[in-house]
Amino acid sequence: MHNMTKVAIIGGGLAGCEAAWQLAKREIPVSLFEMRPHVKTPAHQTGSLAELVCSNSFKSVDIGNAHGLLKAEMEAADSLIIHAAKASAIPAGSALAVDRDLFSREIETSLNSLDKFNCIQQEITDFKDLQKEHSHVIIAGGPLLSDSLAQSLNRTLGEQGLFFYDAIAPIVLADSINMEIAYKASRYNKGEADYINCPMNETEYLEFVYDLVDSKKVPFRDFEQAKHFEGCLPIEVMAERGVSTLSFGPMKPVGLIDPRTGKQPWAVLQLRQENQNASLYNLVGCQTRMTWPEQKRVFRKIPGLENCDFARMGSMHRNTYINAPNHLNSKLELNKEKGVYIAGQLSGVEGYAESSAMGLWAAINIVADIRQKDPVQVNPQTMIGALVNYLLTASPQNFQPMNANFGLLPPPETKGKVKKRDRKRLQAELAFEKWKSQLHELEWN
Repeated sequence: MHNMTKVAIIGGGLAGCEAAWQLAKREIPVSLFEMRPHVKTPAHQTGSLAELVCSNSFKSVDIGNAHGLLKAEMEAADSLIIHAAKASAIPAGSALAVDRDLFSREIETSLNSLDKFNCIQQEITDFKDLQKEHSHVIIAGGPLLSDSLAQSLNRTLGEQGLFFYDAIAPIVLADSINMEIAYKASRYNKGEADYINCPMNETEYLEFVYDLVDSKKVPFRDFEQAKHFEGCLPIEVMAERGVSTLSFGPMKPVGLIDPRTGKQPWAVLQLRQENQNASLYNLVGCQTRMTWPEQKRVFRKIPGLENCDFARMGSMHRNTYINAPNHLNSKLELNKEKGVYIAGQLSGVEGYAESSAMGLWAAINIVADIRQKDPVQVNPQTMIGALVNYLLTASPQNFQPMNANFGLLPPPETKGKVKKRDRKRLQAELAFEKWKSQLHELEWN
């Protein structure tokens, strides 16, 4: 290791703390810069590291669940976040829920026990200032990135490199779409039939509109503004403007003949392919603030989606993330600024474990770089690798953050028909074995 090797990490959230742990325990000097409590955010209440500002749940620990698989992979890599979560766990059934204060104390105690770790309470307004004295920089500022640091990052990324608001439509698993009702077609048969179309008659459409208007919505938090941009209006806001708004907008049926009837439906919900292996489809124009139970109730009334499995629910909230497909390489390093890495939600993932996993992945690659080893290969058959692969291969024109789900993994090779639950467990077992094998090759212990 070169004497001048030193890593700076901006942000003391989950991703920053995970990366700091993985690096410092390997005798790599780490300076973690956290602006709190001197500079506050609209959501945080303390100056503690890894403060959880939303839910206190890390979701399922069942390895047959995508979130459980992700945590299993992280635990196999000696994740600080998973260790602290289990040490501060409180009863929550099959989910991993924590005592927030105890969780933060576990994180701080573990990090402060490492000789190579140093926490500096200071706001970083320009990440390039850190490059003068550090060989590597990780930006893990989180969804509430400070304005000054965001401007610094934007100067490097350029126009449309950094987003500050999520308008997310639900994503469903392709194999849960009823293709006896839904059909592939392009408008007026022009070009490839890239979209899946769910046809609706007048009665079905009107019931859908009324359900949207009457549904329960997630309220805005204090630091969020109820400001909607015309290009990404919540579908329920469009429905409130009149019963015909959707059928003349994102659900217009013109040129989309239903092959079952030979006629044009009253309205059509289109689904757009979300990933390379076509296992995930996005409900076009359905960004929403409906609660998750309401999303399932309302969207499953659409013909063809009656039994759909949701890989990601829709949401609209304040968030800061980069256009990862345009700006990140497989190491989570900026294409335009070598030695600078992006981790956490800022990289384009959603969820506590997902954000922490990106801190882990950045650290793995920095260790390889410092030890002058070949870049670590992304294995999309593992859940961590699948998340990174999504960041690299998603469409930059429609990029939205992603959480862990089985639709990101390739389907398992099976003989005959396999039940959905068994298929997911097979995917999980294969992914976990692949991840353990990769850790062994990396000598990650």
